[in-house]
Order: sequence, then C-alpha cells, then structure tokens
Amino acid sequence: MARALILTGDAAEELDSMYPVFRLREGGHEAVVTAPTTRAVKLVVHDFEPGWDAYTEKPGHLLPVDLAFAEVDPEDYDALIIPGGRAPEYIRTDPDVARIVTHFFDRGLPVGTICHGPQVPAALGLLRGRTTAAFPPLKRDVELAGATFVDEPDVVDGTMVSCRGWPDLPLWSRAFMQVLEKSTTHP
Repeated sequence: MARALILTGDAAEELDSMYPVFRLREGGHEAVVTAPTTRAVKLVVHDFEPGWDAYTEKPGHLLPVDLAFAEVDPEDYDALIIPGGRAPEYIRTDPDVARIVTHFFDRGLPVGTICHGPQVPAALGLLRGRTTAAFPPLKRDVELAGATFVDEPDVVDGTMVSCRGWPDLPLWSRAFMQVLEKSTTHP
C-alpha cells in the first residue's frame, strides 16, 4: 500500500481533488489531504457553459484535511498529487509547499498534476526540461517554465503524470496508478 499526499487548498476544483482521493482508496492506497490549515477546504465546481469564454465556478463540497502543510514530513509519502482549480495559484507561494514538492521531484517519486496543478512545480522551476499537460490556456506559462506542453489527457514523463482537467481523469488516473504501482513495487 502506498501513501499519497494530496496538496490542495480553498478553491481547488472538486473533481480534480476528490476523484484521486477516491481512486487511491479504491486501489488500496492511503490518500492524505494537506492544505494551509487543517480546517476543511472549500472546493469549487468548474464547468463549461455555452456563451461563456471561460469556465464557470460554483461552490462545491468541503474536503476534510488531514495535515497542514507545515506538519508534512514528505519522507512519509510515496507519491504527490496536485489538483487544479484556483488553489495552485496561491499555494505555490507557500514555503512548505516548496519544501514538499521539491522533495518528490528531487527523488523521482510519482507526482500527479491535474489542470492548473502544474502551476506549483512551474513556480518552483521544477518543470524545466519536462513534458506536461495542463489546462490549455496555461500552455504559455508551462513553456515559460521551460517545459514542453502537450495537449493530451494522460501525459507521462518519467514519474510525473499530468492532464488537462477533470474530463481527463479516467485516463489520467489509469496512467497515474500504473506509475504508482511500478514505483512502489520496483523502487
């Protein structure tokens, strides 16, 4: 059984956050949610509606939080997932987020990013030389961070698995679980 850390905060996209938690647990793994504090985070629902140039946002469910960022010892975890939504925009500036995310990249452990999730490693200089998917309007941001943007539902670059957003979650999840299983059975 692997222990995966879900790195999130208020305004994270609901499906981006909850789907991986449920999929990990379904697969017999432990999913531990971490955020700036231990209070439940307020998720949002992003959708695409006719007549809108951008996605819409509505209030979503609450997601219980197990640990605050400052309490996380990344050595205790086998994988990291960074859901999308608006949370990556502000959690990427947290020094504990930098400490946590750098740990996983430095050790080549599985990292999953969904939708806006790549904003976190991009801000830390960790996407340089990598290939990643992201929400398509982030293409320029990803490229400026030194990565190659790929508009696909399940981009695997070593132990990093990325996708464009919640519609890609079935394919992303399958790819991430394969990387996780390989990583935990053949370290």
